[in-house]
Amino acid sequence: MVEILHPTIAEKLINIHALKINTQDPFIWSSGIESPIYCDNRLTMSYPEVRRLIAKAFAWKIDRNKIDVIAGCATAGIPHAAFVSEQLNLPMIYVRSKPKGHGLENMIEGHVNEGGRVVVIEDLISTGQSAIKAAQALRDQGFHVEKVLSIFTYGLKEAKDNFEQVALKYESLVTFDDVVSVLVKQGELTEREQEGLLNWRNALILK
Repeated sequence: MVEILHPTIAEKLINIHALKINTQDPFIWSSGIESPIYCDNRLTMSYPEVRRLIAKAFAWKIDRNKIDVIAGCATAGIPHAAFVSEQLNLPMIYVRSKPKGHGLENMIEGHVNEGGRVVVIEDLISTGQSAIKAAQALRDQGFHVEKVLSIFTYGLKEAKDNFEQVALKYESLVTFDDVVSVLVKQGELTEREQEGLLNWRNALILK
């Protein structure tokens, strides 16, 4: 059933402009890389139908009987972790990108017992480093991280290698290939542009 939802999610992300493609005037990532695609899944919070669809798809990928807590990656993964934990009636925590600079200096916010089985929710995966950092912080505190789930992935080989290196499973609801395929079907991209986008992605190596 989840597989049926995936193209619908890709279409929804495109329709609300959470995913944008511009082959003529590339977007600039924070790393300085010029990219023909820009993904901003924070926009999904403002669309109840879209966020419910995403939460439902995430929930289908989680075995409620084998998971004790849902963890969100700061910041964009936090609301979706909340939506999923509510749907599954599970506790939720979130992981900061770095320890809090005052007070208890927590990196993990919320309370669950050590040894809990966790699914980490992230909004998108490029190299996977932010999700891996969150998962490692949880492991360091005695949690067992079952896997990472994200809304979108670029499908970079670097991400695959990074996750394999730390023996961490990950899945995404929507892939770069899904988005390109939908845009071709909608007539927004030509097959030649599709080939160019896939070649760009396949050649991309993030420093």
